[in-house]
Amino acid sequence: MRADQPAMDGYADRMADTPPGSPLPSSPAPAAPPVGEAPRMPLRRLGWRRFLVLAGVVLFIAACAVFMVFTLGQSLGLQALLIGVVAAILPVPVLVACFLWLDRYEPEPLKYLIFCFAWGAFVSTAASLTVNEFAANRFADWGLPSALTGVLVAPFIEELTKALGPILLLVFRRREWSGITDGLVYCGLSAVGFAMVENILYLGGYGFAAGADRYGPATGAQQVIAIFIVRILLFGFAHPLFTSMTGVGLGIAARTADRRVRVLAPIGGLLLAMMLHGTWNLLPTLTQATGEAVIMLYGFLGLMVPVFFGMVGLAVWLRAWEGRLTERTLPDYVRAGWLSPPEVAALSSLGRRHAARSWARRVAGDAGARAMRGYQFAATRLALLRDGTLRGLDRKPADQERTAREERELLDAISAYRSFFVGRDPQAPVGVWDGSRYHLRFPDGTQRPVAAPDEPVVPIPVVLAPAPPPMGYAPPGWPGLRPGAPWPPGHP
Repeated sequence: MRADQPAMDGYADRMADTPPGSPLPSSPAPAAPPVGEAPRMPLRRLGWRRFLVLAGVVLFIAACAVFMVFTLGQSLGLQALLIGVVAAILPVPVLVACFLWLDRYEPEPLKYLIFCFAWGAFVSTAASLTVNEFAANRFADWGLPSALTGVLVAPFIEELTKALGPILLLVFRRREWSGITDGLVYCGLSAVGFAMVENILYLGGYGFAAGADRYGPATGAQQVIAIFIVRILLFGFAHPLFTSMTGVGLGIAARTADRRVRVLAPIGGLLLAMMLHGTWNLLPTLTQATGEAVIMLYGFLGLMVPVFFGMVGLAVWLRAWEGRLTERTLPDYVRAGWLSPPEVAALSSLGRRHAARSWARRVAGDAGARAMRGYQFAATRLALLRDGTLRGLDRKPADQERTAREERELLDAISAYRSFFVGRDPQAPVGVWDGSRYHLRFPDGTQRPVAAPDEPVVPIPVVLAPAPPPMGYAPPGWPGLRPGAPWPPGHP
């Protein structure tokens, strides 16, 4: 990849109209590799307002959790509740691991992942249980079958409440959204939490408690196993699949500057989730009413299985797309002298990132590996930030200033991380990147400029040429990038 190559087949241009972004600050002079622990990203200070909001959210979720424990314990009994909890928790680590696997390139903060899971597990279930019971009582008063609750009410209130937690994150923490992948992760974890608590009711109540009351504990255990096989092993993906539709809509809204798309995409995704959920609940109702088991079979094979594999394919493709984002945006920083071409190439896949961490551990030990991991995270965040700037996501001056400040913090962090392991490998050639070409010193003592290869294969950062001090940020509409810094005379 040469420094003057266009960014990877114009994919970003096809995704949205992207006005010119802000200019890049000039690159710093190379720093000597420090000794000691690897640098860390600066932490955001927790002000009293943020503390009050955080405390309020935690107390609200905790209150919903207490309500659910009390309600389930009162209706199921202690023994059935404990059995339901144990059985319902078993698939949770597997489902959570699947969503975390999608989030490998730019892992989301743990606190937001926990928030979404807890929201689905306690807030969404508490609201849905209350509304569903109210609707079932009204249908009974009107002489209508209670099965209508699962078709006409449950899909709407459950999908709405599951999505509300991720929607709050999008509204108040939009910068934590990198796109559809984050939408799938946040909404998927909310759905996993919801399904876990709902499975407690089915496994403990309809399974053990119902069987034990009629025929004894052995029958109750058999029913738990049967429900576990059908509801979790066969259909355990249902809730995450439904809510992933909303996640796609929220992810699209997070990465577009069009206000109409920001509103319509989440609404469309939520409606699709509700319809898919309602259709799924309708299948067993029709099967029971007609006595035709083929309805459930055809619905499962003809609708749910294709949708499931289609969503899995989309998720895998999006995961690779997030890795290629660095190849589309970071060449701007290569031309500005902040990065070298091999560094961008080393960020484009998980395999190359692992190879770079292995190299950093070889030349700088465990601290070097930690520095490389922090470097990769900061570089991915920088690529997402630059992509958002090109898409015109920041309209307000305050947002633009915040983006410029965050960009500078990430660039400073990248410089600190790379200085921890750059120049430490005695097997690597001595070279300096000036923003347009390499200047290499050969074993015979001579040095000469060398153009960057089309496909860099060595994921090892080189020394960056010194440049003038940063000149600050120009307003949006800046016409182009600063040319590469000239090779300084007498530089080694």
